[in-house]
Amino acid sequence: MEVHARSRCDLEPDPEFDPVCALFYCLTSDGQLPGSSSTQLTGAVVIDKDGHSSAHGSASTVPLLVRSGVAGLQVSYATEEKELFEEVCTLMRRYDPDILVGYEVQMRSWGYLLQRAAALGVDLCQQLSRVPGDAKENRCSADKDEYGADTMSEIHIVGRITINLWRVMKTEAALNNYSFENVAFHLLHQRFPVYTARTLSDWFDHATHLYRWRMVDYYVSRVCGITQLLQQQDVVGRTSELARVFGIQFYHVLTRGSQYRVESMMLRIAKPLNYVAVTPSTQQRAQQRAPQCVPLIMEPESRFYSNSVVVLDFQSLYPSVIIAYNYCFSTCLGRVESLGTSDEFRFGCTSLRVSPDLLFQLRNDITVSPNGVAFVKGVLPRMLEEILQTRVMVKASLKAAQGDGPLRRLLHARQLALKLIANVTFGYTSANFSGRMPSVELGDSIIHKARETLERAIRLVNDTRKWGARVVYGDTDSMFVLLKGTTKEQAFRIGREIAEAVTATNPKPVTLKFEKVYLPCVLQTKKRYVGYMYESEDQKEPVFDAKGIETVRRDGCPAVAKILERSLKLLFDTRDISVVRRYVQRQCVKVLEAKASVQDLTFAKEYRGSASYRPGACIPALELTRKTMAYDRRLEPRVGERVPYVIVYGTPGVPLIQLVRRPLEVLQDPSLRINSTYYITKQILPPLCRVLNLIGVDVSCWYRDLPRVQKSSCPAGGALAEEVGRKATISQYFTTLHCPVCDELTQIGVCEGCRAEPQRVAVTLQQNLRLWENQQDQLLKVCRHCSGSADRQGSCVSLDCPVLYKVARVNRQLTSAPYLRQLLEQHLWVVAKD
Repeated sequence: MEVHARSRCDLEPDPEFDPVCALFYCLTSDGQLPGSSSTQLTGAVVIDKDGHSSAHGSASTVPLLVRSGVAGLQVSYATEEKELFEEVCTLMRRYDPDILVGYEVQMRSWGYLLQRAAALGVDLCQQLSRVPGDAKENRCSADKDEYGADTMSEIHIVGRITINLWRVMKTEAALNNYSFENVAFHLLHQRFPVYTARTLSDWFDHATHLYRWRMVDYYVSRVCGITQLLQQQDVVGRTSELARVFGIQFYHVLTRGSQYRVESMMLRIAKPLNYVAVTPSTQQRAQQRAPQCVPLIMEPESRFYSNSVVVLDFQSLYPSVIIAYNYCFSTCLGRVESLGTSDEFRFGCTSLRVSPDLLFQLRNDITVSPNGVAFVKGVLPRMLEEILQTRVMVKASLKAAQGDGPLRRLLHARQLALKLIANVTFGYTSANFSGRMPSVELGDSIIHKARETLERAIRLVNDTRKWGARVVYGDTDSMFVLLKGTTKEQAFRIGREIAEAVTATNPKPVTLKFEKVYLPCVLQTKKRYVGYMYESEDQKEPVFDAKGIETVRRDGCPAVAKILERSLKLLFDTRDISVVRRYVQRQCVKVLEAKASVQDLTFAKEYRGSASYRPGACIPALELTRKTMAYDRRLEPRVGERVPYVIVYGTPGVPLIQLVRRPLEVLQDPSLRINSTYYITKQILPPLCRVLNLIGVDVSCWYRDLPRVQKSSCPAGGALAEEVGRKATISQYFTTLHCPVCDELTQIGVCEGCRAEPQRVAVTLQQNLRLWENQQDQLLKVCRHCSGSADRQGSCVSLDCPVLYKVARVNRQLTSAPYLRQLLEQHLWVVAKD
C-alpha cells in the first residue's frame, strides 16, 4: 500500500499537518479474490470533495480520476479523511488479508496512515485488527518499539503480519542502497522514476486535470512493483517453508535469530527422549569458564601466485564433527580431570555430577575431545544427521523436478532452510553472551576437534611428496594448496586425490571437498584474496572471484571497486604492469578533470540511529542526518538504512567531516566540486597499493608522475562565472584555461596555433555544441520514456539512476555554451572576412 499526502513545500509530508489525499493498494491471493475472477486487484481510495458535494446530475459529479482520464482501477471515493479511513476498514473486512506489506511502512505507507488517523482521533490500528478489543497487542508506529523498528516493523496488528519490505530486501541482495528504485532495478530490471512530494501534490491538485494521471501512475507502478518483488523473490512462499521446517511462526522467521530456530528443532527431538533444556540466568552465563579454543586461521604467504592454487573445503565441518564424535549437551560428561569423583563440578552454566558407577558402565562408549572433555552419544548428532540426510533427499528431488514451478521453489526453500540450520547449530552451543543455553565445554570441543582435523589435513598434504604440494593458507575449514609447475588439468587431478586421501583419514561424515582452482591469484591477508577461478576442467573462460577485498566490500565507493577489479583483470590477463599503470593513470586523470560520474564516487554507509553514536562522533551518515533534520524532522533515516554522501573541496584547514555533502547537493550546486585529491589518495590508490606492493610496485608514484592541472569548466570572470556561483576553494582561483579546440594551455580564448586555422576552430566549436545539445536531447528522451510523459512537467530526482548524473554533467558543459558561441561568432566573422 502507498499513501499520497498533500505537501505544499519541499519538506516530507508530516502526518500531524498534511492530509491524506489518496491511498493506493494492490491485493494478491493464491486463489480468486472475493467478488473477482482474478488473483490480483489494484485499486485506490481517493478524496473527491467536489464530485460528492455538488448537485446531482451536474458535470462535476463525474468522479475525479475519470475526469483525469484514469481507468483500470477499482476506485472508492470519500469526501473527507475520516471517510477514507472507513473505506480502508471496509476493504480490510471484505478481503481480510493475512499480510500487510509496504516498502517502508514506518514513515510512509501503513505507518503514515496510522499516524494520520491518530492525529485526527481515529484508532485505525484497532479497527484493522482481527481482534479489535486487544488494545495491548495492537500497536501502531506512534508507539515506542525500538526492537521492532530496528528489525522489521514497529507496527503490530493482531491477526495480521506487517512486512517492511526494504528490510527483507537487505537479505536478498548485497547493494549499496536499498531504496525501492535501486532494488527494483537490480532484481526486477526495471527503472522507476522518483518525484518530490511537492511535485506529486501539484499534479494531483492541478486545475486542468492534465497531470493527475501521472501521480496515479507513479503510485500504482510502485504498489505493483512491491508485489512483483514479493513474487520474484518468493518471500512469502520461502518464509512459509522455513517456518514449517524450523517449527516456528511465519513472522519469527523474519524477526528472530538463528538461536531461536536451532532451539525449536532441538527441543522437538529432545522432548520424546525426556530431555529438558537448561535455562541459565544471566549471572550463570557470566560465571562459566571463558572459551579457550579458536578456529585455525593461518597467516597466508602473501604474494602473487602465477601457478595453480587448489582450494579444498571441508563440507559442513562443524556439523560433521558433532555427528562424527557425538558432541552434545546431553552426552558431555565434563572434563577428564573431574571424572571419577562423587562431587559436583562446573559444567557450562550449571554443575554436573557423574558417579563412578555410571562412568564404569559407559567406559566403552566414551570419546575424549582434544581439549580434554568426555562425551557419549546424544541429541545434537541425531538432529544434525537427520537434517543433512533430509537435505540430500530434498536436493535429489530438486534435481529431478522440472521447470520453475511452485514445487521446485518449495524444494529449494526447504533445502536452504536445512542448510542454514545445520550451519548455525555450533553457534548456538557457544553463544555465551546472548545465548539461551551456552556450554563452553561443548563449544570448545567442537572448535578444537575441527582445528585438529584441519591441521592433520595440512600435515598430510605437506608430507606427501608425490603431489609436490604446499599449503599456503588455511582458514577454519578450508585450505589453499600451491602446486608449482602444474597445468590446470594436473591441478584438478591432484586436488581430487588430496580430497579423497584426507576424507579417508576422517570418520564419516567428515568430508573434504575439492572446490576450485585459482590460476593466477593473489593472497593478500587473512580472508582477503582474489583470483581467476576454474570450477571444472572443461571451463574455458575463468571467473573473477574475490573475497574480502574492495571489489566486493560496500564500505567504499563504486569507483574504487571498478578500478581495482579492472586493474586486477589486466594484471591476470597480460602479466604486464605497464598496462595496469596506464589504465590507473587514465582513471586518475578522469577524476581530476571531473569526468568521473558522481554516482561512482558516492559512498553509502549504514545509519545506526542517533542514540548509537557517542556525542560529537564524526560520522558522515550522522552529520548529514543532523543537517537534514534541522529543516525537516521526518528525514531521519531508519536504523540500518544506507545514507549516500560524497566528499567535496573546502577551504584549507576545514575538517573532512565538514566536506560531506548529499549527492543531490553536488548536482544542483555548481560551486561544489568533488574532492578529487581525497578520492585518489585516500580511496582509489590504497587498495591498489595493498595488492601491487606484493609484487614490488609503488602505485603512489604513478599518481605523483601525473601533471597537476586544474581545468576551468568555463571562462574565469564575467557574468557567466557569476552565474556558476561563488568561488569557495582556492583551486577555483588557480585554474588554467585550456583551448576548447586543441586542449592546450592558453591565456586567451583560443590558442595562437588554432587562431591560424579559423575554419577548424569554427567546425570544432560547432561540433562540440551540437554534441552536447544532442546528448542533452537524448538523455531527456530517456527520462520522458521512463516517466511515460512527453512533456517536461516535473523532474525525476532518483539518485539511483545514472541518467540523472549524465544530465547534470551535460548541463554543466552547456554552461559554457554562451562563451563558445561568442568565440564561434568571432571566428565565423574572420572566415567571412577572409
